[in-house]
Amino acid sequence: MSDTDVLVVGAGPIGLTAAVELRRHGVACRIVDPLLEPRQYAKAVGVQSRTLEIFEGMGVLRQVLDASIQMRGQIMYVNGEEVGRIELRLPADVPFEFIGIPQYETERILAEQLPSLGIAVERGTQLTGFEQDADEVRAVLSSPDGEETVRAKYLIGCDGAHSIVRKSLGLSFEGGAFAEQYMLGDVEVDWSLPRGYGIRATHQTDGVTDEALVCIPLPGRRRYRMSMLVPDDLAKPAATEGDQIAHGFEAGAVPELSHIQAVLDRLSPEPTRASNMRWSSVFRISHRIVDSYSKGRVFVAGDAAHIHPPTGAQGMNTGIQDAHNLAWKLALAVDGQASDGLLASYDAERRPVGEEVVGRTVKSAREGIGADSSDPDYVVRREAQLLISYADSPIVAPSPDADPGPRAGARAPDARGLSRDAVADPIRLFSLLGRLEHTLLIYAGPDTVASELGVIERLAETATTDAHGHLDTYLIAAPSADVGETILPLIRDVDGDFANAYSAVGTATFIVRPDGYLGYAQRDTAVDSVVKYLKSTFA
Repeated sequence: MSDTDVLVVGAGPIGLTAAVELRRHGVACRIVDPLLEPRQYAKAVGVQSRTLEIFEGMGVLRQVLDASIQMRGQIMYVNGEEVGRIELRLPADVPFEFIGIPQYETERILAEQLPSLGIAVERGTQLTGFEQDADEVRAVLSSPDGEETVRAKYLIGCDGAHSIVRKSLGLSFEGGAFAEQYMLGDVEVDWSLPRGYGIRATHQTDGVTDEALVCIPLPGRRRYRMSMLVPDDLAKPAATEGDQIAHGFEAGAVPELSHIQAVLDRLSPEPTRASNMRWSSVFRISHRIVDSYSKGRVFVAGDAAHIHPPTGAQGMNTGIQDAHNLAWKLALAVDGQASDGLLASYDAERRPVGEEVVGRTVKSAREGIGADSSDPDYVVRREAQLLISYADSPIVAPSPDADPGPRAGARAPDARGLSRDAVADPIRLFSLLGRLEHTLLIYAGPDTVASELGVIERLAETATTDAHGHLDTYLIAAPSADVGETILPLIRDVDGDFANAYSAVGTATFIVRPDGYLGYAQRDTAVDSVVKYLKSTFA
């Protein structure tokens, strides 16, 4: 019998994110996976801007960027003719663009963080069952060394579309499946199409698409993950045994390079030869979502909670945000410093996101990304997962209706051109966020005078006490604000970028959660309302 705070089941990108974040918060955890070695498949390859912000906070951004390629856009062809081109350009206020990176590289980078945090993936170890009560979860693990029972305070199921955790909890997984089968191949081609652009080539007869080729760029010279309809000789009947969830890679015969080449011969925008195939597979697509992201002390995240078409590269990114949202809440719960409703907010915040992603990706798979909007800026921000809002969350303090954006529940914007003593160059707001604790940002506008400093500093002191010390504080001051000899860390908004990004004019108070979302945003320095907000999160 062994004990840990949190048991993470599944060592894909979602489970690894959960384990890394839990350990960064000082939580004892174990992470297990039945595979003896991670699969070398470029399964999920698109990483969104919001996920890169998360990776920056986790300290792995450099490694991820080193192993990636920038996704610059998509070129669409119909019957060999270019019919459209999308440029993936994000507005200047967003620090990162879109990238492509094989899933096994993302997993490698995350897994390499674990030894320095005191743990490693326990491979060849499978969860066979668990039970829970009001105090703990008792999980049975099976490995080549035998069977053991692990007692944990909490369990997170990151074990994919066929999740044992989800099934054991008895959660429903409603949805459906696409009738079509597809094949994937990781290959290089010798065409002259521009680097970093996805290629979507279709064949139409009388305006009806009867064949399609989608090529997503990967790091390397003209390397792509290609997907297309499966040929008849590789088609397989749908599963009639097991959980019958037709999603993911299928066992049996795999596509050969000749299968990929045959589709390229028919659909490629220019004559090309495929070579150096690293892997291939036949796969199916379903769309499903659970009725609850948690039950008692057990939680599900990623594909264990939601599956959908890969359109727009939303799946892995959504799952990583699931884990990121949950980890800091579990850390407070393990320490006994969480409010009664904090863990329930995981389902309240993330399940609506999962429902929206499932619905949108199904629609996009049939009609194309952005078919529902004529605003390209909105579509790009949405696909980059920058527009997710927790405004209706029970642990977010509603902003007054008259307040301009950003409002509580929204992603906290970055701001540039800030300065502080002893730092020669301008700094970004994101560089101040520790990403482990909440961050209190108090803005002092141009007309602030030293006599107001007492109220500001009392607000910071009270908030720190009510957050049990889990709060970093910065005073963000306009260049002309008179803040005297403040004892708070002072940041000057030299270029006014913070005031602009946060619609701050006089004094204002913002609290950024560890996951980068605004839990509190009001254009005043009212202590009582800050205290009320903090009680929704902290015991």
